[in-house]
Amino acid sequence: MPVTFWGFVSPMGGYATENAENIGRQLAADNSGEIITLGDYRKRYAIYRTDQGLQALHAAAPIIAIWDDHEVTNDTYKSGAENHTPDEGDFFKRRAAAIQAYYEWLPIRPPMGEQSPQIYRTFDFGNLISLHMLDTRVIARDKQLAYSDYKNLETKQMDVARFASDLNNPNRQLLGNTQLNWLTSAITKSNAKWQVLGQQVLMTKMWLPTEIFSQSDRTKIPQVLKELVTIKKAVLANKAVTPAQLARVNTLMPYNLDAWDGYPSEREALYKSVTALNKKLVVVAGDTHNAWHGTLKNAKGENVGVEFATPGVTSPGMEHYLALNTAQAKQMADSLSLLINDLNYCDLSHRGYMLVTITKEQITTDWRYIDNINSPSYNITDQHQSVYKG
Repeated sequence: MPVTFWGFVSPMGGYATENAENIGRQLAADNSGEIITLGDYRKRYAIYRTDQGLQALHAAAPIIAIWDDHEVTNDTYKSGAENHTPDEGDFFKRRAAAIQAYYEWLPIRPPMGEQSPQIYRTFDFGNLISLHMLDTRVIARDKQLAYSDYKNLETKQMDVARFASDLNNPNRQLLGNTQLNWLTSAITKSNAKWQVLGQQVLMTKMWLPTEIFSQSDRTKIPQVLKELVTIKKAVLANKAVTPAQLARVNTLMPYNLDAWDGYPSEREALYKSVTALNKKLVVVAGDTHNAWHGTLKNAKGENVGVEFATPGVTSPGMEHYLALNTAQAKQMADSLSLLINDLNYCDLSHRGYMLVTITKEQITTDWRYIDNINSPSYNITDQHQSVYKG
């Protein structure tokens, strides 16, 4: 699976570059800004390829590569990106440059030409695994929704009806019809035991109590979580709770509209196709820089598969965005695993990697966390394992 290092297109001083100079990952003076042109992208890849850790990775193992958004620019979608403005030129020209440089520098044969965004493809490993590598970023993704676009600036009230209508629009796409049809056909033809999707963003339904989002003061979140966990434990133990308490834990909203939660109709279409074929999905994801293990369920609550997501190698995750210390991140991870119905496990405080071992009988996933990302010398300090038998 691919390894994504700190914000590929970011300028020095941007996302996750705070410690770059100390660990020898500073950028060249003529490539230290945001990259836009073919020359920019080529040089950034050349700089990255001087990293000894990345060289060792390529020497140690083959890589089946797939991109995320930062190989083009932040929060890319089919006709633009959050981090692309009109003064930066034509978006499609920039995208073509990014794709060309990607194909030049990564160990991949361009499936449909050096500037074509069609990167999805299948790898079959006997009758054990069909690995379907997907694009959820570049080809067909409709622009991400943002909660801020549905909030009245004066009253601060959310237009819930308009948001729900846009979110559940049946025409809203992440894969697009062409790729979804291709995937359905590939799964139909496969005789493999395991249908594995290698893709970018979380597919598990990650709906949190709305109350958490309403906290303008982030310092109050730990106390709110504590209260919600107490109520949820009581509900699960069949203890009495008030209607108001029940509403607190059952009034939910997706926390990340950039993931599959922002495209629920297409996710449901995928689940319907897989269920009709009497097959289950095994999804491998990244993007968030944190570790996750979720159960994939359709709108009827039926299990359609499982998802395993890897932590970042060096890039910070949710603990960075919420300014959590290690103890707070551990508390929040435990809370999320209880409050999010389809979430089995998460880790919000470690960097590391994920090892997936697949046999006919089961899939064993090991998350391994390290104590240090600032030096080539490190120790594995914590581990977690999950066994899935399908």
